[in-house]
Amino acid sequence: MTQNSTQKTASITTDSRQALDLTTFEYQSPDEEKQESVAGAIAKMLENLGIAYAFGVPGGAMASLWGAMSNSDLAVIHFRHEGGAAFAATEAYFAGGSPVAVFTTAGPGITNSLTGLFAARGEGAKIILLSACTSASQRGRWAIQETSAFTLPSSGIFTSGTLFNFAAIVESADQLPQISRKLALGLSQPGGFIAHLSIPTGIQTTKLNTSLPEVSVAETCSTPNEETIAKCVQLLSEGRFAIWVGFGARGAADEIRQLAERTGAAVMCSPRGKGIFPENHPQFVGVTGLGGHGSVMQYLREQPPVRTLVLGTRLGEPTSFWSEAMVPPRGFVHVDIDPEVPGVAFPHAETFPVQSDVKAFLKALLKQFPKRPAITVSLPNPDIEVVAKDTVSKLVRPAVLMDAIQRIIVEGSDALVLAESGNSFTWSTHMLRFTQPNRYRVSTGVGSMGHTVTGVVGAAIAREGKAVAIVGDGSMLMNNEISTAVKYRVAAVWVVLNDARYNMCHQGMAMLGMTGADALLPPTDFVAIARGMGADGIRVQSESEIEAALERAIASTNPFVIDVIIDPNCPAPSQGRNKSLLVAQGVKSNPAKQISFPLVEG
Repeated sequence: MTQNSTQKTASITTDSRQALDLTTFEYQSPDEEKQESVAGAIAKMLENLGIAYAFGVPGGAMASLWGAMSNSDLAVIHFRHEGGAAFAATEAYFAGGSPVAVFTTAGPGITNSLTGLFAARGEGAKIILLSACTSASQRGRWAIQETSAFTLPSSGIFTSGTLFNFAAIVESADQLPQISRKLALGLSQPGGFIAHLSIPTGIQTTKLNTSLPEVSVAETCSTPNEETIAKCVQLLSEGRFAIWVGFGARGAADEIRQLAERTGAAVMCSPRGKGIFPENHPQFVGVTGLGGHGSVMQYLREQPPVRTLVLGTRLGEPTSFWSEAMVPPRGFVHVDIDPEVPGVAFPHAETFPVQSDVKAFLKALLKQFPKRPAITVSLPNPDIEVVAKDTVSKLVRPAVLMDAIQRIIVEGSDALVLAESGNSFTWSTHMLRFTQPNRYRVSTGVGSMGHTVTGVVGAAIAREGKAVAIVGDGSMLMNNEISTAVKYRVAAVWVVLNDARYNMCHQGMAMLGMTGADALLPPTDFVAIARGMGADGIRVQSESEIEAALERAIASTNPFVIDVIIDPNCPAPSQGRNKSLLVAQGVKSNPAKQISFPLVEG
C-alpha cells in the first residue's frame, strides 16, 4: 500500500558527515538496526492477536505506527473520518468474527472516533484503538494537536472504565509484553472488548529490549453448573413458557429451534435478534420493541406464558419499552454472558439469573430437559403486509420499497442487510423477514446516525461480499464513506430513503402534538454525490422503478447508491417509541391514528 518505510543505515564518510545537519541525524549501529521499534512491535502484536484489518485516518503524530502497519500483513484501510472508521470496524467485527484495529492521530483524531467506539462497546464488538499522543517532553507547551492531560481529560479516554475495557498510554517499550498479555486476555473473554493504546510520537521509534510473548486469544466459554441447569428445567416445566431471543443468542440458532420445537414454546425476538429463529416458522410470534409486531401482544393476551426464557438480550427500551405487559406471572429465567444484565430492565419482576454463554446453556439444558412428543400449537404470527404498487403516484411508499427489498435482496441474494437508526430502522425491522442468523444488523444501544452509512463498508470488507445499507437522507448527509468504498472497490450498496427531512423527528413531533420545530432538509441528489466520488447510482422516483434499481445494484461490483424519493407522509411503525417518549416527557399524545404497532392498544 505504501513504499517500505524502513530506513537502511549507509556507510557515511567523514566528508559526507560534515555536510549533514548532525543535530537531526541519529546514527544507528548494526545491532541497533536489528532491534524492533515500538511501532513495528505493535504491528506484529496486532497480527498475533488475530487482527487482519486496521481502519483509520493517519496523521503526522502517528506516522511511524502508520508506516509500520502498512508494511505488515495487516490490511490498512484509510477512511475519510475516524468516526466512520470506528463504525466500520464494529460492523467488520460482526461480519467477519475477528477483532479489528482502529487507528487515529492525536487530538481530534481521538475525539472523532469516540462515538463509534461508544457504539462498539454497546454492541459488544472487539476493537483495539491505536492513537498517537504528545510526547512527554512537549506536553503543556502547546504542541500541534497537543494530546495530554493539559488538553483532554485522562479519565475515561486514556484509562479503563465505561468506554474502554482496557486503556493505557505506552510511555516505555518495556510495557508492551504486559500490554500484549492483557489484550489477549480481554479478546479471549466472551462478550465485547474495547481497548485503547495511545502511543506518544517519540515512543513509536524507540527500540524493544525484549521480544513479545506468545499469546492465545481462543475464546473461553462460560457454562452453568448442573444444579443451575436443573433449577431452570424445574422452572420452565411449571407451565407454558415463551422464548425471548436477543442478539447475544446469535450463535445458538440450532439449539433454540430444538428447544422450541420440543416444547412448543412461542418464540419472539429483539430487533437485533431477527433471523436467529426463522421468522417464517409457525412458532415465531414476532419482533418486540421498536418496529416490532402487534402479533406479540396478541399472543401475550390470548395465550400468556407462565414464565419467559430470555436469551442474550438486555431487554432495554428498544426491545421491551419496559412494558409491564411483557412480564409473565412468574417472571423470567434470564441467561446472559454479562452477570449485570438479568433483572435490570424489569427490577420488580421475579428473575432467575444465569450467567452463561447462550449456546453452552442450551446444550446443557437440552440434555436435562425431558423429551416429550412433538407439541403442535397454533400461535399468532406477524402479518405479511402486501401493498399493491401505485402506478400513478410520483413518490415511493416505504412499504412498497421494503417489499421489493425482501424479494430481491433478502430472498434473492446472500447480502448482509444493515438498517440505520430512525425510520429506516423501523420500516426494515417491521417489514423484512429473515430465516437465517447474521443476515440483519441494527444498532439499538447507541443508535447513532452515521453508524450504518459507514458501517456497511466495514461489513462488506470483512465478509468479502455484498452488504446493503438501508439509510435515511439525514444520515447519508452526516457521515458516509462512499469515497472509501470507491478507493478499495468495496461491494457496498446504500438504499437511501430520501424525503428531505429528519422524518422520525418530524413525524414523532406531530405524534406528540408538538409544533414549530423544523426538521426539514434541502433536497439532495445522492446519485450526483455518488458519481462525483466515483461510485455508481440510480434515482428511483416511482414504484415501478424499484425492482430494476435493486437488481442493478445487487449485480454491480462497484459501490452503488439507490436514491429513493419516498413519500414523507407515510407513518413509520414507531408508535411504541413515541408512547415511551410520552411517558418519559409527561406529554399528552395527539390522537393521530397510525398503523398497528406492538405495545400499543387501540
